[in-house]
Amino acid sequence: MKHIFNAGPCVLPQQAIDNAIEALRNFKGTGVSLISISHRTKEWEETMDETRALWKELLNIPDDYETVFLGGGASLQFLYVAMNFLEKKAAYLDTGVWAHKALKEAAGLGEAYALASSADKNYSYIPKGYIIPRDVDYFHITTNNTIYGTEIKHDIDSPVPLIADMSSDILSRRVDVKKYAMIYGGAQKNAGPAGVAFAIIRKDALGKVSRYIPTMLDYRTHIDKGSMFNTPPVFSIFVMNETLKWLKGIGGIDAIHEIDEKKAATLYGEIDRNSIFKGTAAVEDRSIMNVPFVMAPGYEELAPKFLEFAKERDLVGLKGHRSVGGFRASLYNACTQEDVDALVKAMQEFEKENK
Repeated sequence: MKHIFNAGPCVLPQQAIDNAIEALRNFKGTGVSLISISHRTKEWEETMDETRALWKELLNIPDDYETVFLGGGASLQFLYVAMNFLEKKAAYLDTGVWAHKALKEAAGLGEAYALASSADKNYSYIPKGYIIPRDVDYFHITTNNTIYGTEIKHDIDSPVPLIADMSSDILSRRVDVKKYAMIYGGAQKNAGPAGVAFAIIRKDALGKVSRYIPTMLDYRTHIDKGSMFNTPPVFSIFVMNETLKWLKGIGGIDAIHEIDEKKAATLYGEIDRNSIFKGTAAVEDRSIMNVPFVMAPGYEELAPKFLEFAKERDLVGLKGHRSVGGFRASLYNACTQEDVDALVKAMQEFEKENK
């Protein structure tokens, strides 16, 4: 059995994978494959409605919000956000590569700036002590930083519309949706496979910019048409639906948060104990989704050897992002405690052999 720690696309529940395989053969008893079905059929419209309802139930999304599903991933949402919300000026919290890219897209359309940044220490912490200005159209945050392993674990109180990229920690903890004008992200961490992005939007936050918004980049287009203004990514949405049903079946957000906290505590505990490994994120800001670590000083040359050691033990996806090196274990919802225990055991064995 492989123990999968990929940062994304990541491990998904086996239940979702198995049901997707069956749907590829025969979607809902129609005799037609999921990837050949018309998105205008009753059976597909039921899937879309059910998927929206699952999001609403799991996150307790208020009635004045809409959830839409779009192609292009979170990177395209960077532009969507600025198109739909930036009139004069926007503030961004610069906490990593993806936050910086989101800011770049906004800066191409208007005045957008980093209110605070952790770039000075290679994004190893979450900035603190900043004051959100009241003269901006919105404040944008990236709640979890996959490359650097830092996470904003609480809902910020903002005097202006708060917009959050939650690509990599959505559905892992309780979120007070009412505090946000919009929450968005790519599905390929906790919500499904690559190929679809989600956006949870308070309806009255839209329609406040004077610029022309191209039809496909206007959130109102997709809200009005139930995410089917054009052909949606049916396969990705179906697997998302199955992933959400799995999450509901195991007890929902509160249950998975407890599981995720335990997995992260297990791995961080070993990193802190083990003499030849070292964590890289500030302890108070450590993510429970992405755990980066490196070889301790004096053991750096062992990094390739550990990756091979891990591979021999069926531990997959541990190589760190190319911009930071080292290792990274992504502990998304479908990653199990058994997977983490296997990694910890390998780290302990490697220490004994190489100390």
